Amino acid sequence: MGRQRKRVVTSDAPPHSRRDERPSAFNRKEKKKKTDIGKVFINISIGLCIFSLIWFFYALYMRSSLSKRVVTLHPSPRVLDANSTTAKVSSERFWGSYRPQVYFGMKTRSPRSILTGMMWMRQFSNSDMNLRHTCEQGDHLQGYGWLMHDGLTFGVQEIRDNDFTLTTEFVKRIGGDHGGDWTWRITAKQHSSAPQPPVISLMFYAAADTQGSLHTHMEERNRLASITGFSEELGNFKITFRKPVTGELSSPKYASYNYLQTLSPGLEKLTDIVKLSLNRRFVYSPPSGEKRHYIGVDTYKPHHHQNQQKHADPRKEGDFVVHQVTVQTPFQIEVLFESGSFTNRPNQLVGSIMTQELEKRKAEFNLKFEKIFGLESKGFSQTHIKFAKAALSNMLGGMGYFYGESVVQSVYNEYPLLYPEGALFTAVPSRSFFPRGFLWDEGFHQLLLSKWDPQLTREAIGHWFDLMNIEGWIPREQILGDEARSKVPAEFIVQRNENANPPTLFLALQELIEQLTSRSDEAVSKPTLPFLRRLFPRLKTWFEWYNTTQTGPKPNSYRWRGRDKDTNLYLNPKTLTSGLDDYPRASHPSADERHVDLHCWMALSSGIMASIAQLLGEPHEDYKLQHNVLTDNNLLDDLHWSEQLHAYSDYGNHTQNVSLQREKVYVPPGQPRHQFPVARLVRSVRRAPKLQYVNALGYVSLFPFLLQILQPDSSKLEHILRDMRDPNKLWTPFGLRSLSKTDPLYMERNTEHDPPYWRGPVWININYLAVRALYHYGNTEGPYQEKAAALYKELRTNIINNVYSQYVETGYVWEQYSDSTGRGQGSHPFTGWSSLTVLMMAEHY
Repeated sequence: MGRQRKRVVTSDAPPHSRRDERPSAFNRKEKKKKTDIGKVFINISIGLCIFSLIWFFYALYMRSSLSKRVVTLHPSPRVLDANSTTAKVSSERFWGSYRPQVYFGMKTRSPRSILTGMMWMRQFSNSDMNLRHTCEQGDHLQGYGWLMHDGLTFGVQEIRDNDFTLTTEFVKRIGGDHGGDWTWRITAKQHSSAPQPPVISLMFYAAADTQGSLHTHMEERNRLASITGFSEELGNFKITFRKPVTGELSSPKYASYNYLQTLSPGLEKLTDIVKLSLNRRFVYSPPSGEKRHYIGVDTYKPHHHQNQQKHADPRKEGDFVVHQVTVQTPFQIEVLFESGSFTNRPNQLVGSIMTQELEKRKAEFNLKFEKIFGLESKGFSQTHIKFAKAALSNMLGGMGYFYGESVVQSVYNEYPLLYPEGALFTAVPSRSFFPRGFLWDEGFHQLLLSKWDPQLTREAIGHWFDLMNIEGWIPREQILGDEARSKVPAEFIVQRNENANPPTLFLALQELIEQLTSRSDEAVSKPTLPFLRRLFPRLKTWFEWYNTTQTGPKPNSYRWRGRDKDTNLYLNPKTLTSGLDDYPRASHPSADERHVDLHCWMALSSGIMASIAQLLGEPHEDYKLQHNVLTDNNLLDDLHWSEQLHAYSDYGNHTQNVSLQREKVYVPPGQPRHQFPVARLVRSVRRAPKLQYVNALGYVSLFPFLLQILQPDSSKLEHILRDMRDPNKLWTPFGLRSLSKTDPLYMERNTEHDPPYWRGPVWININYLAVRALYHYGNTEGPYQEKAAALYKELRTNIINNVYSQYVETGYVWEQYSDSTGRGQGSHPFTGWSSLTVLMMAEHY
């Protein structure tokens, strides 16, 4: 018991294999096979891991590399030399009224310029604070703008405030190594309607932009007689403030004086610093009049919160000096700037000497204006000619010199980046509302300015192209420097590198080429050829950027990127990149869209590229081939002609059955309504979209005609001319409306807070292109020549008469005009492309 018995193995049972016995050959092969397969899997896994790591680090490297491309400048030599705007190279243009965002001010074309400017306010008014400095529509001035300005040496501006008018004049005198001297003259006169002569405070100032120094020199206890200073660009200089006098008699005028000397943390803070320094403790006591307390600059004490630290880097602050003169109208004051290096000046540019210089420059301006535009010979009245001179002068006086960094972003950047610092010399659309550079506006600006001063146009275009990155992208809105950025809502500051703008600079280049070929022996045109040669490498990249980033779904089709994606809030998602903002496009943005206006811009651009390349002896065949393809009217019809609309049209995922409806917000019974969200206007889609032509008749439909892509014998031209002249569609007594009255979106809001913009009003830039095209077809043999010629005369007359009459009535040239009344509307003054009225008057196309 307890002991285990041994098992008895019979002879029939198979013997157990022993552990020390060797496996059969078959088993050995199976085991080896399994081992080999395992090794293969291990090796594959290791290989995949290594490959994944390599791919991961390569992807990181590529993403890092691609993310840097958006802020990497183009590698080709700059179009303009780095010193092209210095006093030694360009002394005539060194100083100028390059601060379009202020009513009156001057600076140099240098990155850290000494700024000069003027503020003013009316004393003893109903309002305690009516300080004027930056151009603001909210100031409700009766009118302001340059009456004469040659873009180089002088300017005359009139500012009509409520009960007085300020005339600001300046004259420059070249000499020395730092841009020479200049003098301002401010003349104040009361309006006849004013019950008594107003008392005005003028505040002249100088500010150093982080470098340079300013020193004050006093006389008579509190009168600032002059400022002396030094900066790298200006050397030593002196600004003298002369006493006010009573006009031509030059008899002394009683005035009270104040001054402020402090540091400014930024140029955009100048107005705030003056406002915070104002004090009512000063007494205005004229010899024959009552003593009254007035508001004057005193001591500036910046506001510091408890947790707010002072600037860690004092070098970011710059000297800021203000000279205040409080005086009763009428009066005249002169401010004289003298360069220390101008050692052989014949006399001071003041008094009668300045008057003589001004009259001389005015006479030269008038002669040049008539020689170029010939309005007298065309029979225009003197009041019409005065208006045309003001329109040109405001564009010249609206030239700005900006320096700073754009804020940009690409799809490879999680957050916006700072673009490399750069300079931009450009015209601006509106001194009050858009005092900065806009890419597609600038092409229209330079159409006018190139007639007056081709060198100015070459420099402006050169500055724009020198801001190009390695991809060929130019940020379409240039917000450079703190002053410019302070005028822009935050949502518009970041520029994205997939977004284009119409390449209108090709229009200005086309004008320069025509000047060169027709007047090649003239001095003003000779620099164009070497300029084009330096421009060409960047121009090629820019053109190629459009061809690779803005292509459409079909061969030779094009599509604007950057459409608004939040379709729930927009009646029709905007296409800001096209320049036509809320003009109706496909209701549901998609990659299937084809945009006819961009197709036409590329057709025009390819032809101009071919012309420039041929002029320079560069290969031009590919550009010519593309131009031939894109201007093929059969291709254009296949891609964009809508038989339903009998017009050219965009194509995309679209439905017309949309409207804005107030969204429903559920409020439980008994709950207060104010605790729940406000009901918004949102889009209601009553029928699903489908791929189709958009069928919105308006400016976009006209582009094959506007850019003269259509052949003169095209049957489509007949439809276009008929629609243009139809009062129920595009025709008005004031110009062509932007969207047909028959369109469902005509004058419809795009959002609750977004009134119609390009959905009916008359815009002058597109009307200029229409007049230009009618002139072309009216002078080209074809079946519609006579009709085009008749429409040309009628449309040109309507536009000129309305823009002129609104200027006389309101004191402004406007951004757009009502298609029902002709009244100016939108931002003002808008002496950007609305000034193209001058070219229509002169019949220069």
